[in-house]
Amino acid sequence: MSAIPPSVPRPHPVPLRRSRKERMIAGVCAGLAHHFALDVTLVRVLYVLVSVLSAAFPGILVYIILWIVIPEEPAS
Repeated sequence: MSAIPPSVPRPHPVPLRRSRKERMIAGVCAGLAHHFALDVTLVRVLYVLVSVLSAAFPGILVYIILWIVIPEEPAS
């Protein structure tokens, strides 16, 4: 029996940064979309839906915290 080596997580090719170009408010959703290689509109719609439909997810508070914690991408 051979042991399966533990999988090594690959680093994301794009660092987590708030977007300067595709921002609506602070660029948080666009930054998350770029980091996880997702469509920006999809991330925004999902964020709003989860915020509105879930009483346990304080969307505005989480957005403000992410706005403070995630650094802005450097100017081009």
